[in-house]
Amino acid sequence: MSWDARQTAMLAAMGLRVWPRPDTAEASTDPADSAVAVAEREAPAVAAPAAVRPPAAAPAPRPPAPAPVAALAAVAELLPRAPQAAPAPSRPALPAGQREQLVAGLGWPELRYEAAECQACRLCQGRRAHVFGAGPEAADWLIVADPSGEAEDPAQPFGGEAGALLANMMRALKLDPAPALGRPAAEPAARERQAYISLPLKCRAGPGVPSGPAEIQQCRPLLARQVALLQPRVIVALGRASAQALLGSDEPLGRLRGRVHHFEGIPVLVSYGLDYLLRSPADKAGAWADLCLALESAKGQA
Repeated sequence: MSWDARQTAMLAAMGLRVWPRPDTAEASTDPADSAVAVAEREAPAVAAPAAVRPPAAAPAPRPPAPAPVAALAAVAELLPRAPQAAPAPSRPALPAGQREQLVAGLGWPELRYEAAECQACRLCQGRRAHVFGAGPEAADWLIVADPSGEAEDPAQPFGGEAGALLANMMRALKLDPAPALGRPAAEPAARERQAYISLPLKCRAGPGVPSGPAEIQQCRPLLARQVALLQPRVIVALGRASAQALLGSDEPLGRLRGRVHHFEGIPVLVSYGLDYLLRSPADKAGAWADLCLALESAKGQA
């Protein structure tokens, strides 16, 4: 039972003491305390602080940029290298008799390959190119001319002034000059107006590598096979090396000119080389006489 203030005062006057109830004994009668209590009851609830997140892990460092290519190359040069296999040796040269037998049975494609892979003489050392020939493989004329140093393309027989001179000589004979100029024919021509151009040597040797009778002899089977495949009506040899390759003669050029020789039954006419005619234009008249004799021989074979 609770007592108000008036009842408590009356009981106190009668000498009776009123003990406070246990649940109110500890209650504070201080107005300030009451105000604080009221404030605490009326104060809005404070939100619980957000959970503190652990700091994010620092990003992993980027790998270092690759070293410059030049630096890597320099380091590679310092590292020991594994031994490399030696290049495969070229096909050894065959004895003369065996090689002639081999070449005698070749067709045009195989003959080209044989010339390109030839190791029979020293001209193969450092050669710039192999010069097989130029022109149609069905022609009535075969022109074998000493090599000139003016060829712009090492794989073409002639170029420059020597090529232009040969083209003019062919025009005078009513032959298609395209092979002399290193280009295909503008239009098909009859066999009697076609000429195949070849050289006594099939290698365009490097600088300082001389050639002579021994090298001409090694190339002779290749030239002989070209003649056998082509079967021309007449052969013109321009220069001493060409005459030697066809006739096997070491006579001076002047003694070989002006008469008809034969190679495997085919007429052969000998005249001056192209480089010589460029140096000695006065002898072009003699060269024209040689070509006229060749023209007569070709007509006689018709």
